[in-house]
Amino acid sequence: MSCSTTMWVSSKPSLPDSSSLSFGSFLNPFRLPSHNSTTTSPSRSSSVTPVHCGLRELRERIDSVKNTQKITEAMKLVAAAKVRRAQEAVVNARPFSETLVEVLYNINEQLQTEDIDVPLIKVRPVKKVALVVVTGDRGLCGGFNNAIIKKAESRIAELKELGLEYTVISVGKKGNSYFLRRPYIPVDKFLEGGSLPTAKEAQAIADDVFSLFVSEEVDKVELLYTKFVSLVKSDPVIHTLLPLSPKGEICDINGFEQDPVQILDALLPLYLNSQILRALQESLASELAARMSAMSNATDNAVELKKTLSIVYNRQRQAKITGEILEIVAGAEALV
Repeated sequence: MSCSTTMWVSSKPSLPDSSSLSFGSFLNPFRLPSHNSTTTSPSRSSSVTPVHCGLRELRERIDSVKNTQKITEAMKLVAAAKVRRAQEAVVNARPFSETLVEVLYNINEQLQTEDIDVPLIKVRPVKKVALVVVTGDRGLCGGFNNAIIKKAESRIAELKELGLEYTVISVGKKGNSYFLRRPYIPVDKFLEGGSLPTAKEAQAIADDVFSLFVSEEVDKVELLYTKFVSLVKSDPVIHTLLPLSPKGEICDINGFEQDPVQILDALLPLYLNSQILRALQESLASELAARMSAMSNATDNAVELKKTLSIVYNRQRQAKITGEILEIVAGAEALV
């Protein structure tokens, strides 16, 4: 049966991470089908979608939207509760990670005359780069996963323009499924993230990165993840993991001097683990914040849709009752 109503779709601006991909497919079964033309009101930037439904279909749609609203509200609350813990983990981990990097840079600057071979800081002419791409394990979080994947695509294009080879270490189910569908992108390893990043999980990634760099399969390792800024903002970033370089660009053979083995042998493994763990924590906090925003927008849309459907239902019901009264009156008059 066809459905018939006119719905105003709100066009309020969404947050940076709330793209149409966030919950469009989630609400799709409950969206009013738009098979007629769409017009724009001159008074506000909205669209009108004519849809035709009977009373029974409207009741079913209203119930479906109510259920969807309950789900999105619950998911928003869950994400809000989790993002607080993730935010605390990020804030607590940043000072240690930043201080450790600063110590390594200071040692490097102060002891530039030592001629010591330390594999993890050895700068070689760059021929191949490893990209550690950190995505989420789930969707319904706005443009979070798309943003970091686009960042990876852009970096891959830059490396190709420079004539450099590359390989990808994918961390997260969304990134894994993306790269699996693109066999032309070389992937060294697929790893799945956890609900809460741990040092053990970071160590597994660090071991793979260490193996690739020390064996000289790659000459540079870059970490691509989403940096948590606030609950409404996060930024995809590229961080040079190896060799240790304060600037983060592709270095040549004279990029910097090497540090004493006794200090760096102890600090560099800790540096690798802390940087990867921090990236995983930042990415998780950004994902949860994006999901909270996406579910908030989905809930608002469900509320507006429920209101519209309720108005249409009441009008049709009133029209039906009025028609029945008119039929009774006409029948009574015919008997006179």
